[in-house]
Amino acid sequence: MNELIAKLKTPEECAVFEKNVLERGRPDLALAARKRAVELRAIQHGAVTDIERECLEAVFAYEQVLSAKNGKKTRASRTWPMIERHGIIGPAERAVDRSDDTAGYTALVEMGLQDYAFEAVILRHPQSFSTEAVTRSQERIAALKKD
Repeated sequence: MNELIAKLKTPEECAVFEKNVLERGRPDLALAARKRAVELRAIQHGAVTDIERECLEAVFAYEQVLSAKNGKKTRASRTWPMIERHGIIGPAERAVDRSDDTAGYTALVEMGLQDYAFEAVILRHPQSFSTEAVTRSQERIAALKKD
């Protein structure tokens, strides 16, 4: 990790840094700051295990996509109640089980955050998810890479 990025301690610092480096023509540093903000939010949320942290990062990355799209801070309003009721694994599986919902993954790719998609998390930790979720994640990523 770049030492400038490593010094960022809050998501708010990351947002300011991202804006500043974009103005200076450094999209690489802006992307790194965007990713750091996602990581910091997941840590602040209280993730205990790596899989929890990565799933929370997926939610926070998706919120960044929604916020950029809407021009204001936007929460994943349907996802958080599911996480509160079922924990993080169930909602991750539900997210990849929707047959027609590729907009979230596509938007993450456009922002350089595809590694934070639930599909990517599931494929990094297949032992923690159902066989169906793993298969669906493989199929979805393969299909979207063809486009």
